[in-house]
Amino acid sequence: MTPKDMALCSVFAVALPLGQMMFKWGAVYNERLSGPFLVRVIQNWPLMGAFAWYGVTALLWFYVLTRVPLSLAYAFSLIGSCLVPLAGWLVFKEQASWTMAAGYLLMVAGLFLVVRPA
Repeated sequence: MTPKDMALCSVFAVALPLGQMMFKWGAVYNERLSGPFLVRVIQNWPLMGAFAWYGVTALLWFYVLTRVPLSLAYAFSLIGSCLVPLAGWLVFKEQASWTMAAGYLLMVAGLFLVVRPA
């Protein structure tokens, strides 16, 4: 895996948690809106931003997959899986525990095992 490929995978791994944070922001913003569900969805600009962000990240993912095997590229999504709870704790004051942190550290260790040169 070239440094450029690792950088692309890393950017994608960070882009997904950003999208998840946008969806959470949309969920929080939704509480301020009134009306039927579909009307609230249309009026929910953080949610619309999250949909647009996911469209952009889907294009990035496609580009990554033209360069990197799926089995290696997808391993980087573990980083995103670790960043989402951390961001939820920092930004939205959600609950976190030491056992969660230990589990996520194990996931990151697994990433390093998967992407290390054979």
